[in-house]
Amino acid sequence: MTLYFEEEGAVTLPLDCEKTGRVAVETALDILGCPYEAEVSLLLTTNEEIHRMNLEFRDVDRPTDVLSFPMIDFAVPGNFDGLEEREDCFDPETGELSLGDIVISKEKVLSQAEAYGHSVLREYAFLIVHSVLHLTGYDHMEPSERSVMEEQQRRIMEALNILR
Repeated sequence: MTLYFEEEGAVTLPLDCEKTGRVAVETALDILGCPYEAEVSLLLTTNEEIHRMNLEFRDVDRPTDVLSFPMIDFAVPGNFDGLEEREDCFDPETGELSLGDIVISKEKVLSQAEAYGHSVLREYAFLIVHSVLHLTGYDHMEPSERSVMEEQQRRIMEALNILR
């Protein structure tokens, strides 16, 4: 698994963000049964930058905690069947499944951890897991989708042994 990690802005999180990000992505993909080596880009940024991106890409004029930019349109969430037949899903140089990009606001990680009364580690890992689920086709717009996605989040966070 390749994690393309980048961090910008003066705010820092009190943990090894790259290592934690890699473990969270790998665990999520293992639990989902991804049969391929995969690549994901993870950018940790500022509220200002994620606000700009949220406005540009979603037409939402406020900062958010995490943005997900999937590279693959999954017909069924988390179903990797048939992807090998689609050349556009794999990096031609590495052969890895190109899942997409995750962008996280470091300020939101800190403020939400405090607001929800749990650790910065838990909030950071949760946002990565949540985003990986979006990268693999899961959503939470409808109640039925939400319950499936929340169950996957719970399973992955338990596998990471990062609980509330």
